[in-house]
Amino acid sequence: MEHPSIQLGGGNPGCGDLITLYLKISDDGRIEEVSYEGDGCTISQAGGSIIAELIEGMTLDEVSALGTHTMIEEMGEETVKSRVRCATLALGTAQAAVKAYRDGQRTESASTFEN
Repeated sequence: MEHPSIQLGGGNPGCGDLITLYLKISDDGRIEEVSYEGDGCTISQAGGSIIAELIEGMTLDEVSALGTHTMIEEMGEETVKSRVRCATLALGTAQAAVKAYRDGQRTESASTFEN
């Protein structure tokens, strides 16, 4: 993706799963485009694909409100419960990206007023 609004990586150090999410966010706080890349087990990478498809078009608040139940609905309870960290890696990374984006906006706004 060219010129993402935010790019953030996440991982599970214990098992080597890695994912990087790229989000393009509109001025009204809606995710316009999502892409990801990663390396790791099938479950973590499937989670990346699911999250990329799921959050495109959502607002930042909607992404923040997602939980493990979302991944259970998408991947099945047995899969998620057997490998929770793998199944929720992309979800956690997406939520961390939303937080980082919002924190960056607050920092930019604060520095604008300081000048």
